[in-house]
Amino acid sequence: MLNNIGLPGLLLIAVVVLVLFGRGKISSLMGEVGKGITSFKKGINEGTKELEQDAADAAKDVTPGAETATEKDKA
Repeated sequence: MLNNIGLPGLLLIAVVVLVLFGRGKISSLMGEVGKGITSFKKGINEGTKELEQDAADAAKDVTPGAETATEKDKA
């Protein structure tokens, strides 16, 4: 259904939206969309950092007796 809109259809939709809402409303709306996208990207980056940190914590040496072996070497 939306596969054959084309450039003239998109321009017509843009003009109708501009007439209905006005330049000021569209400008503020796009500013809010930009803030939302920035916040979304920040959340994604924080999530990936958290996952990487969890993976790094899981990859630490968890061999049983590793601490006791170093303590025996010191004694």
